[in-house]
Amino acid sequence: MKRAFVLVEGQTEETFIRDILAPHFAPRGLHLQPVSVCTKRIKAGGKYRGGVINYRQVERDLRPLLNDSKVSVVTTMIDYYRLPKDFPGMEDLAKSDRPKKQVRHLEKALEKEIDDQRFLAYFSLHEFEALLFADPKTILDAFPKTKKRNPLGDLSPQPEKINDGKTTHPAARIESAAGSYRKALHGPIIAKRIGLQKMRSECPHFAKWIKKLESIAS
Repeated sequence: MKRAFVLVEGQTEETFIRDILAPHFAPRGLHLQPVSVCTKRIKAGGKYRGGVINYRQVERDLRPLLNDSKVSVVTTMIDYYRLPKDFPGMEDLAKSDRPKKQVRHLEKALEKEIDDQRFLAYFSLHEFEALLFADPKTILDAFPKTKKRNPLGDLSPQPEKINDGKTTHPAARIESAAGSYRKALHGPIIAKRIGLQKMRSECPHFAKWIKKLESIAS
């Protein structure tokens, strides 16, 4: 079986990879192993994981994963929303471009910087919670006490087109509708209820990443 590392932003994505993506890829011959970004190393030898503070922190974790000669692919699952300004490609990012084009520009820039044929960059548009908007009803069903008529706000045709406004990005919409929302707890549960196929059908950028990994598996 081929092996793949997925460098993820935190516990939510780690659980998502382990519980939803890994079972999809295992029968196809690709073992996905999530690895959370290390935010701090302490003298005693321990590590704090979760959250992306700067690019060097991500690069520091990517390089060792690629040093494993037995790995077929190393990829990422990091939010585009509030991505640190020191990431490759940020300096010449066209603000006038649509978010999907901006993200693709940054993915290509990161792949060029890492410079390894086994590396596949992926940024979530705009963040993990966009995948949950593949089925807004499932989000609301998880929080039955929500009584607002339109609690998630006005939605675009595609979840990945929901904007990155301070109060309107996907996570903010869920938090506004359901104050009890906790990303690491509720995110993977809702995602599992929605199912991978539904998320793929509603989120083209995410679907393209999954398709690339499937081609590597085969």
